[in-house]
Amino acid sequence: MAEENTPVTDEQVASSDKFRDIEIKGAKHVIHCLSIIGQIEGHYILPPQNKTTKYEHIMPALVAIEQDESIEGLIIIINTVGGDVEAGLAIAELISSMKTPTVSVVVGGGHSIGVPLAVSAKRSFIVRSATMTIHPVRMTGLVLGVPQTLSYFEKMQERIVRFVCENSNVTPDRFTELMMKTGELVMDVGTVLTGEEAVAEGLIDQEGGLSEAIEYLYKMIEEG
Repeated sequence: MAEENTPVTDEQVASSDKFRDIEIKGAKHVIHCLSIIGQIEGHYILPPQNKTTKYEHIMPALVAIEQDESIEGLIIIINTVGGDVEAGLAIAELISSMKTPTVSVVVGGGHSIGVPLAVSAKRSFIVRSATMTIHPVRMTGLVLGVPQTLSYFEKMQERIVRFVCENSNVTPDRFTELMMKTGELVMDVGTVLTGEEAVAEGLIDQEGGLSEAIEYLYKMIEEG
């Protein structure tokens, strides 16, 4: 029996990553499935018990998918609590700039920085039981109470609002209103939207699950 502190080998990591994201070949069109799950890990390594999506893994995968001429489309499955803001936004920017047809499906939750990730695809879907939490940028650890800190938060907030509104049908004023709403989240400001509400607000394009997303992806591939 292996000891608890036995280090993970490079071969084990490679084997794990191989089956995390799947290229589907025995189908009408060759599409790739990419999962964004758990917590988005950025510049700092999270505890080993956390289920994470590492941005240094996702970014090269997106580059490879965009260059691979055999891959006709990309479906992104999202179930995340959020995480590192800059890492999440960087992944979202890469997805939105891809020429490869892309669709996203929010299942479970697309919270915090998961919102920009969900809207970054060319068409976004959400199942009815899923939820999305919209709230202002937060930072953990030591924060200096100086004007420069406030300016940084404001600029980061502006980047997120601009990206979300450019890639969805929600207006900046409405998104900011949802973000700053009081009385809904315990010890915080913001809004929790169900799948149906996210579509009604114009944040997500369409209510639907896997079959609807794949059908639309096929449509984009055939029209393109």
